[in-house]
Amino acid sequence: MDESKRGWINGFVGVAIFSASLPATRVAVADFDPVFLTVARALIAGLLAASLLIVLKQERPGWTDILALLIVALGVVVGFPLLTALALQHITSAHSIVFIGLLPLATALFGVIRAGDSPRPAFWLFSVAGSALVAGYALTHDLSASWVGDALMIAAIIVCGLGYAEGARLSRKLGGWQVISWALVLSLPVMAVLVYLTMPPIIKNIGLPAWIALGYVSLFSMMIGFVFWFRGLAQGGIAAVGQLQLLQPFMGLTLAALLLGEAVSWQMAAVSVAVVACVVGAKKYANESAKPNPSKFLQS
Repeated sequence: MDESKRGWINGFVGVAIFSASLPATRVAVADFDPVFLTVARALIAGLLAASLLIVLKQERPGWTDILALLIVALGVVVGFPLLTALALQHITSAHSIVFIGLLPLATALFGVIRAGDSPRPAFWLFSVAGSALVAGYALTHDLSASWVGDALMIAAIIVCGLGYAEGARLSRKLGGWQVISWALVLSLPVMAVLVYLTMPPIIKNIGLPAWIALGYVSLFSMMIGFVFWFRGLAQGGIAAVGQLQLLQPFMGLTLAALLLGEAVSWQMAAVSVAVVACVVGAKKYANESAKPNPSKFLQS
């Protein structure tokens, strides 16, 4: 199996893991303050990342990589989790998930700017069409959403797209899991202080579902998912593999319906089929990006 196909498989696993993030966040913010949830998940994942880096004796990144790691940390460790947690105080997880359909386009654009990807014109047609389908589905099925929640979700998509592209670019040098691990470690001191300052005064009032949701977003959404996702983006190309995120809203909507009992229209199935077609089309016309360093991924 060539690197490109491995990239699509790894990317799909990452998207599947991320698809449960917003429903889990919705459960968690019912009992946890959004700021505490953001810093707590980063602290838990950061402690795990630090342990792995020490046990596996990973080489420290160079000074030239620190700025890129800070961008990754601000985008995916702090920015996206915090903005989505704040948004979910105003909108349902089913509504917030549809904004993820704009993330492939944002990731592809930053992939061009930051990583030198060069998809063919037809790629952009499929990417824009897929994003339009998801956005259109949102607008026609939930017009009662809060503009504050929508604005927060759009901001989350922008910072996350930048963080994804930067992380994938750096993964070609450092390796997939190493990038998210170092980004988490860089944010660890600040997260520890913020956890102490924002900790709920009465822990016993927090329900078991909220604790389980915190565990999921800390270990899977914040760490394990990125192991597959950054590796997939680096192997198969940021713009190309990034289109798999078009599937995430519909995976997430299904989970929101099954786990949270949120209403999801049957029309979702028809839109999902069209979105899959856009992903296939985008894959066909995306130029292959620069190959990663195979030795780094053997360490992953």
